[in-house]
Formats: sequence, C-alpha cells, structure tokens
Amino acid sequence: MMLFKPNLEDIEIKLLLEGIYQYYGYDFRNYAVSSLKRRIHSFIRLEGLENISALQEKLLHDRTCLERFLLSLTVNVTSMFRDPSFYLAFRKQVVPLLRTYPFIRIWHAGCSTGEEVYSMAILLQEENLYHRCRIYATDTNEKVLQNAKSGIFPLKMMQEYTQLYLRAGGKQSFSEYYTAAYDHAIFRASLRENVIFAQHNLATDSSFNEFNVIFCRNVLIYFNQVLQKRVHTLFHNSLCSFGILGLGKQESLRFTSYEQYYEEIAKGEKLYRRLN
Repeated sequence: MMLFKPNLEDIEIKLLLEGIYQYYGYDFRNYAVSSLKRRIHSFIRLEGLENISALQEKLLHDRTCLERFLLSLTVNVTSMFRDPSFYLAFRKQVVPLLRTYPFIRIWHAGCSTGEEVYSMAILLQEENLYHRCRIYATDTNEKVLQNAKSGIFPLKMMQEYTQLYLRAGGKQSFSEYYTAAYDHAIFRASLRENVIFAQHNLATDSSFNEFNVIFCRNVLIYFNQVLQKRVHTLFHNSLCSFGILGLGKQESLRFTSYEQYYEEIAKGEKLYRRLN
C-alpha cells in the first residue's frame, strides 16, 4: 500500500508559521498558501538565507528580522480612490443612506498605509458628512499604520491620484487637499481629525464596536477559506442592520455562508447591504 508522503516544504512552512504564532502572536496560519510561499521565498533571498529552517531560526531569535518579515508578508499595495467606480457608487448610492444617520461609524479593516482612508475622508467632507463620522482604520502591521497616521505620500503619485479622484466623482481641485513639500504631499490634518488608527488582527482579534460601514478591500484574497469565513463572521457581527460592506474587485460574498444575509446594492462594485 502506497502511503501519502507530505511535502517537506509544506511541513517547514507550517512549523515556521506555528512558531511565529506561538512566540509572537502573529497568525498567518490561514493565509493562502501559494501567495505565502512566494513571499517567504522572496524574503529568504533578500536575507541571504539558505532555506526555511534557517529563516525560522533567525526569526525566533531576532525581533528586527521579524519586523522586516512582517512588512514583506503583509500586502501593502494600495492607492487613493482605488477602483474609482467603487467610490462613485458609494457616493451615489450609500451617501444618501448615511445622511439619515445622526452619527456614522466606519471601520476600514486592513487599511495598510491609509490611502483609501484619506480617500473616504475626502469624499465624506465633500458630502458634508465627515463631521458626523468616526473612521476606525486598522491594520495588523504597526509600521504601515505609522505611515497612515502621517498622511504623507509620494508627490509623484499625485497626478495619478488626481485622475482617480476625478473619476470617483471628486468635486474640487484635488491639490487643495495637500501641501507639496520636496518630494512629498502632506495631506490636511483635518482629514485625520475623525480617524482613529489602531492595530487589529483579523486572524485573531474580535469585534470592537458596531458599525454602519465596513470596508475590507483586497485583503480577503490573501486568506484561505477558514480565515475568510472567520472574517465574514466578524464583519457580519460588527455591522448594524442595513449596514454596508465594501469588498475589493476580486472579492465576493458569492458561495460564502453569508451570501444570504446581504443584498448587492451596486452591481459589480462589491458594495453590499446587510439584511435585517
């Protein structure tokens, strides 16, 4: 009888992730395997290490190596007004709903370096709703949160962001929202006044409030089905009745156990409303 022989690399990765979780509390055990492997091997090459076992030894004895590893493992690709049609749909179809609320709580889960948080703050200011909002911008990575808090982004990106802002229904000159200083754009402090930046790990942490809107865009694609189900449960339990859930272009509620609890309110834009 032929016995199943597990792949040695899979065992090494499993041990690596278990060690990180047991020692540091960061849980990557339910991230999508293919993406995880690519990032682990890329990091091994950058560090000049020989194999996964060597990486495990270094990570567990060198905190600074862990911090570099976290930055490489978490995906921090984002931009302002990313997928502008999503923001246009939000402005046209969700904003009228939000106007009926006296106070609006928004959770931007997995906010990365914050570009989409500032995009939403700009949109809400233009719709005269920002003074009634509290935005909770969370990410598991402390380093990227520090970048988000600063509100400083590369000046070279502003031309592209201006185009995205206009396609998203922007109502003013985008340059009014920032001051150029050398190679950077420093965004208005008023855009941060109603934003709370904090660490939150979708893999291990629980809900911390009830929200009218939850954004989690282009994060779930890096999780396996077990972790995706956990996060959908977390979001469903955190949304008020008729609350809005916004996902990324490549993400969907279809074929999840929560599909029946939402209705799509902007076809193709991954904007959903929780049913009562």
